[in-house]
Formats: sequence, C-alpha cells, structure tokens
Amino acid sequence: MIHRTTHMATQRTSLANMQKNLAAMAALQEQASSGRRINKVSDDPSGAADALSLRREQTATAQHARNAQDGQSWLNLADSALTSTSSLLRRARDLVVQGSNTGTMNGEAREAIAAELEGIKEVLLDQANTTYLGRHIFAGTSGADYAFDPTTYTYSGVPAASVERRTSDTSTVRVDTDGAEVFGTSTDPASPDYSVFALIDDVTTTIRSGGNPQSALNQIDDRLTKVWNASATVGARSNQLERAASFTQYKSETLKNDIAGIENVDFAQTIIELKLQEVAYTSSLNATSRVLQPSLLEYLR
Repeated sequence: MIHRTTHMATQRTSLANMQKNLAAMAALQEQASSGRRINKVSDDPSGAADALSLRREQTATAQHARNAQDGQSWLNLADSALTSTSSLLRRARDLVVQGSNTGTMNGEAREAIAAELEGIKEVLLDQANTTYLGRHIFAGTSGADYAFDPTTYTYSGVPAASVERRTSDTSTVRVDTDGAEVFGTSTDPASPDYSVFALIDDVTTTIRSGGNPQSALNQIDDRLTKVWNASATVGARSNQLERAASFTQYKSETLKNDIAGIENVDFAQTIIELKLQEVAYTSSLNATSRVLQPSLLEYLR
C-alpha cells in the first residue's frame, strides 16, 4: 500500500518538530536560569518525591539541633549554679569549723560567723531558684513561682517528672536537675534528705547561742557529695548534647548536599545541552521556513 505524503502533512510534521525543539530549549533555559533541575513535580516525579522526603528529614534534623542547643543552655546554667553551690558549701564548712572553737570566741565573733552563714543561705536559695526562660532548672516540670520557697524551703518540683530534649528520632536527654536531691527537702536533722537551708539555719542558731556546731560537718559533707554527684551527671549530659549537636550539624550538611544533588543542575552540562538545543531549533526553523513556502496552486489562488 502506497502512503501519500501531502504538502499539508509535511507542514504539520515540521511545525510539530519545531514546537518540540522549542519546548526542549525552553525547559533547558528554565533550568539554567533557576539553577534547579526540578522546578515542578512533573519534571522528575521520582526525584521530587526523594527531595520531599529529604526535606522532611532536614526539618526534623534542624529541630533536633535547636533542641540540643536549648538543652545545653539548661545544663550550662545548672553547671554554673552547682559550681557556685559547691563553693558556698565549702565556705559554710569553714565557718562551721571556726564556730566550733567555742572556747576562744566571743559574742561578736560568733555573730559575724552567723551573719555570714545567713548570707550564704540566701545565695544558695538564689542558686536553687535559678531559672531559664521562666522555668526553674531545679524544679523539673513545675510551674510554681519558686523551686524552693524562700521562707518555708518547701520544694515545688514534681516527683519523677523531668524535662527532656529530643536529639534524634530515638534519643532524648534530660536537661533539668533534681533539686530535691541536690539541696534536700526535709527539716528533720536525722533525715538523709535534710535541707541545706534548714541545716544552715540550725547551725546559725547553735553558733549564736554559744553551742558547738561541729556535728553539722558530716551533714555538710554529705550535701557536698550530692552536689558533686549532680555536677558529674550534668557534665555527662552536656557531653551527650555536644555529641548530638555535632552529629546534627554533620547530618544537616549531608542532607543539604543530597537535596542539591537531586534538585540542582550541572551548569556546565546544562549550558552545553542548551547550546546544542539552540542549534537544533535554529536548524528546524530554517527547514520549516522552506516547507511552509506557498505552493504554485496557493499562489494562483
């Protein structure tokens, strides 16, 4: 069977090929001007899906990085407060040792020691009520005005509750510090949880009355040990958050490069392809201009 090729069919075919070349050149021009290989989902459905998945992971990683930074701020404040508390307790211990020399001290000397101890207690209360963004770092999830009431020394923290920051899909780090463990909550001198504030009050009263406060040394030492243990725990958590922050930074850069590898164009290759496509389009224009010339019959009409 013989297929008849008409002048009109040739025109349609030439115009279609020219439009195809123009569309290809326009697509390459868009990629070159935007710097992106995928400007809409239809450009590469599979690549677009991969890029969206990576962007979701990138968003989660950015949040984990912010969590780690926030957690480090909590722990830095806790470390500073615990360091100050340790220094204050050591000074209080020295004063207790001085106050134990009852035979060589007069009333003025005892009053001076008692007054300094009271000042130490006030600063300890300030440290125990340290806040970060309105939250008490030693009271966990409590929303009370104080971690420790300045008058009654009542602890407002919620037992077994903790403030945590998520650093990955599977890991969290506790960023608050148990104030009850560090400073104590009991007013009973025989309790292992004897409050450091009540302890200093009792020592101050004993010194002012001319008594010997030496028995409080062991209790101060016990409290110092708990402060040091808390400091060690805070240090370990800080190291954990530093490692998490370092990993999230590395992961963020990796995801950024992966997304760029999917979405961005290779400029050198794109420019070469664009130049080749321009040559092809120019050639199609020349060829089509010849095909679209009017025939003798169309001229006679």
